Amino acid sequence: MTGWNWQEKVVLVTGGTGSFGKKMIRILLDEYHPAKIIVYSRDELKQHEMRVAGYDAPTLRYFIGDVRDAQRLRRAFNGVDVVIHAAALKQVPACEYNPMEAIKTNILGSSNVVDAAIDAGVGRVLALSTDKAVNPVNLYGATKLAAEKLFVQSNAYAGGTSTRFSCVRYGNVVGSRGSVVPVFLKQRAGGVLTITDERMTRFWISLEQGVRFVLRCIEQMTGGEVFVPKIPSMKLLDLAYAIAPEARVETVGIRPGEKLHEVLISDDEARTTVELDDMFVVQPAEALWFGHAWQQLGRPLPDGFRYASNTNTDWLTVEQIRQIIAPIEAAVLNGREA
Repeated sequence: MTGWNWQEKVVLVTGGTGSFGKKMIRILLDEYHPAKIIVYSRDELKQHEMRVAGYDAPTLRYFIGDVRDAQRLRRAFNGVDVVIHAAALKQVPACEYNPMEAIKTNILGSSNVVDAAIDAGVGRVLALSTDKAVNPVNLYGATKLAAEKLFVQSNAYAGGTSTRFSCVRYGNVVGSRGSVVPVFLKQRAGGVLTITDERMTRFWISLEQGVRFVLRCIEQMTGGEVFVPKIPSMKLLDLAYAIAPEARVETVGIRPGEKLHEVLISDDEARTTVELDDMFVVQPAEALWFGHAWQQLGRPLPDGFRYASNTNTDWLTVEQIRQIIAPIEAAVLNGREA
């Protein structure tokens, strides 16, 4: 969007010590140089480890706080121009076993972010979502779906102010915490890799791709959109072969709350979605005041369109997977995070 200057902005990242948050902070510090960057997270040890690892600059601030704490969010958002909402409980088994904790963080925490942003006059707020929010079969996906709806519909609350809310939705992040890649790398030493189903497919995106997409969407958002990047699919069996071609693959069965294939845009959503060269924009179904400007910039999708990992036209080969996971493998072998 014309006139957007990151160097004039104060940026806050919730969940700033996570895999995404750290990559976001690094790229912001090295390339975008905002006036101030605030890391908002609840773990003082991870904040200390970030500082020690070189995440330190005169423009960088560390705030201890939980998105469940509305009062702390309001204090942290004071003077902030952009909020990137990446804080979440995202481990599927943990969310299933601790359902109220997932709801408190992913839904009520997102509601707190919305309220604090409107109260503090934050200009743009972008939330991170997931393919698991589309037709969810587990609690994590259900909470992210609810968070998406909160963000899109909260533009109605903010209609008379300058605050705007949008979402970014994408697939599995290569090498992030909870990714299967480090698991496979450890299993390789034993000669046996366990997968849940040989037919399983997933969308894949790198951390850097995800961060750069988020930054671009913040520049372009008008409020109410869900941005979906065009990304490749991968067969889980190909990933196993790329990591350990000599290992035996053992099928253990799909876990509770796990899908065979993932969907980034459902056929119902496709009716309000437009396609651009490198992304899709899901426009708000409700008649909000904004979020529909993309209608003039993109192409409508055909009837029955569905963006799913098993029917994707873009697939990673085994060799491409090997190239993507090479830095993650090097990091794991050196005993550090990718």
